[in-house]
Amino acid sequence: MHYRPLGNTGVKVSELCLGTAFRGQDDEQTCIRVIDRALDLGCNFIDSAFYGQGRSETVVGKTIKDKREDVFLCTKIFGTRHPEPNNSGLTRLNLIRGVEDSLTRLQTDHIDLYLLHSFDPNTPLEETLRALDDMVRSGKIRYIGCSNFSAWKIIEALWQSDKRNLARFVCIQNQYNLLNRWEIEPDLMPLCGEHDIGIMTYSPLAIGLLTGKFRRGQTPPPGNTPWNKEEGHGFSAHKYDLETAMTERVDQIVQTLADVGARHGRTPAQVAIAWILDHTEITAPILGADLPEQVDEAFEVVQWRLPADERQTLDEASLVKTPDTWA
Repeated sequence: MHYRPLGNTGVKVSELCLGTAFRGQDDEQTCIRVIDRALDLGCNFIDSAFYGQGRSETVVGKTIKDKREDVFLCTKIFGTRHPEPNNSGLTRLNLIRGVEDSLTRLQTDHIDLYLLHSFDPNTPLEETLRALDDMVRSGKIRYIGCSNFSAWKIIEALWQSDKRNLARFVCIQNQYNLLNRWEIEPDLMPLCGEHDIGIMTYSPLAIGLLTGKFRRGQTPPPGNTPWNKEEGHGFSAHKYDLETAMTERVDQIVQTLADVGARHGRTPAQVAIAWILDHTEITAPILGADLPEQVDEAFEVVQWRLPADERQTLDEASLVKTPDTWA
């Protein structure tokens, strides 16, 4: 395993982060095996949130409680387990209650990286940042960041923090893959480079589209995925239309991944991950494995680097000037 610095914190995290939403895995023991396998392979970076009404954090807490100091633990806040009206968003009330709930589920006394899961237009940013700063000063949180924020809101948050001497964002988390380059490349990558902020990226395989298992005009393979008709723990409420998503352009990118993989003895998924790892701007892509063997496949890629000419091939195949609409 290789390790990369998290922004300007001095902390080093594994260049692959394990995501623990487990939307396609109902069995808790299998979830625990997935986490253990990633840790065995050198992963020290785990991402969680209020997925599955807190199930994700609960499973992570059970698994790492005896090895907590070996893990750089990230979780996120927006909605909480409490019913509305005051138990979502980034108010001081919800943040304080949310972090206490997360600490309980995670069976720990601190969270290493606490991210705002999305922007809250109804709460003053200063209120949110002051609440986070209080929790950093109390020792319950080590570092803070945000997910799915626009570039100008990140700049405003940095300005507010600097002006008021508050803890500032050290990391962002946004979607990034060969089908969705536009979200972070134009603005967020330069911003984070200028301000030395880490970048975590989710959905590196575009909800499975880049695994090579789904092709244009073909019936989806069996299994619990958001692209078929089967009901599952996390996917039952999140179905996607494969026929609409698998456009001719998307299918061509998948074919390019397969071609590159065939030349180097790699799977399309491994090539897609290697393409992200080839970006020095990225701290770590988040890999949402539901089985230990998926961990093995993904983590094997750290032993291989994408050749420069293949990087150019994938860059050209995936270059677009406007957003795709598959997600």
